[in-house]
Amino acid sequence: MSTDPKRYEILLVPAHVEDRGGASVADSAVRSAVVERTGRYGESGYPRYEGHGVVADVDPETRTVEALLVDGRELDYGLVALVRDVPAA
Repeated sequence: MSTDPKRYEILLVPAHVEDRGGASVADSAVRSAVVERTGRYGESGYPRYEGHGVVADVDPETRTVEALLVDGRELDYGLVALVRDVPAA
């Protein structure tokens, strides 16, 4: 049985924003999606999460997005994918 989190929220945030003017990372995101663990592993070797048009391979130890597709496409330049925990339902 896996101990990897069952879900995360993926936040897509502009990389060039240095000063958010007091706004939280979530408020600065141009898109967010709650993704659920699929039980499969991606090409990166990390657990795959999917939801709301986002497919992500996430390293649960470092909470790093190792691979990402948004609506079937690679992430646009200038955006960074961040991971946030989602409380258990």
